[in-house]
Amino acid sequence: MVSTRSSGLRSLVTLFAGIIALVVVLSMWGGWALPVVIGAIIFMVMGHEFGHFITAKRAGMQVTDFFVGFGPVIWSRTFGETRYGVRAFLLGGYVKVPGMGWGDDIAPELESRTYRSASYPRKVIFASAGSFMHLVMAFVLAWASLAFIGLPSSSAIGISAFSHWNGYAKNAAQVAGLHVGDRIIAVNGHVVSNANILVNVVHDNPGKTVTLKVLRDGRDLTLRATPVNDQNLTVNGQRVNTTSTPEGLLGVELGEQTVRSSWYGAIPSSISQIGSTIAAAAHAMVHVFSPSEFSSLFHQVTTPSAANNPVAQSTRPESIVGVVRIAVQGAQSGPATLLEILMTVNIFVGLLNMLPMLPLDGGYVAIATYERLRSRRGARYQANVNLLAPFVYAFMSVLLVLFASTLYLDIAHPIANPFH
Repeated sequence: MVSTRSSGLRSLVTLFAGIIALVVVLSMWGGWALPVVIGAIIFMVMGHEFGHFITAKRAGMQVTDFFVGFGPVIWSRTFGETRYGVRAFLLGGYVKVPGMGWGDDIAPELESRTYRSASYPRKVIFASAGSFMHLVMAFVLAWASLAFIGLPSSSAIGISAFSHWNGYAKNAAQVAGLHVGDRIIAVNGHVVSNANILVNVVHDNPGKTVTLKVLRDGRDLTLRATPVNDQNLTVNGQRVNTTSTPEGLLGVELGEQTVRSSWYGAIPSSISQIGSTIAAAAHAMVHVFSPSEFSSLFHQVTTPSAANNPVAQSTRPESIVGVVRIAVQGAQSGPATLLEILMTVNIFVGLLNMLPMLPLDGGYVAIATYERLRSRRGARYQANVNLLAPFVYAFMSVLLVLFASTLYLDIAHPIANPFH
């Protein structure tokens, strides 16, 4: 017993050491963003599998395996009737429930706990749970982005930079004590809901003091500034205003600032964002599986100039390599961009998994629904899934072509960084 425990402990220590080494290598290769993105994708995959796992348990099904990755087992432990573990190739994960293969040989005493013996609602919930978890994760990501990071708002006007005037050590805004990053809330008592309100008041008051209410580091401040007559200003040796009508200037560049939502206010906005992203992803999925897109992919694979065409790249689907690359680029652009990319990936993967074809989750839902429609009271109909084999092989061939072509293009002709 001691020897078994010691062996398990050594395996666990080796696993954690390997994970740490992998993180270090990935960080050296692609910076901090690469291990973060890969970790997020692995978490998404396991979130999908956890959805299957928990619904199977709740439905009374037997779960024999819950694994991260595929291939040789690196570490595993059995708790109760389920073996948990990690396999060598972190390319996904799986939950094993007996009876998902219609020809599985099951002991009679366990037949009642198989997938094929479950009721129709339990089958549908179990098969759909992975995609539902993607929807949940997408919502959490959207909510976190709105609540903790925020979005640029046209009604939140702030100072992004100062202008330099010839002959002035400081411009009017700097003299008044304004800082880069200050948000202008009001000017002369007028709420600044857009940039034009501030610009018009400043322009109309050359040489006159205006009162500014600003938000800085969470505190409201009141500052007084005197716009300078632009007829007296020169920039790079050129007069700013050569007309007969003077206008006031503070010497600031304005920009939209990000505004965070309250935790409850972010909920409806997140739902709306998820809805629009689902619609866009569904439209994109139709495009991905269209004959024209496969023709375009073939042309890009065989013609390097076409593969590097920005127009073709803008509509090209991406492999896991391309997704990781663009997510890393998004992370380097900012956390909001990374969260948006991960949210979109969750929704796309969730929709893809619900296509009504085996071996995807939607295939199990479709077959369960067909069996339910064909069943009569007291007699449960069981479909002959073997008849679907030609269609399954054809669909798998399509997925394989899509995977191979996009993987090649993402390695040989990567899509240009969209965040530069």
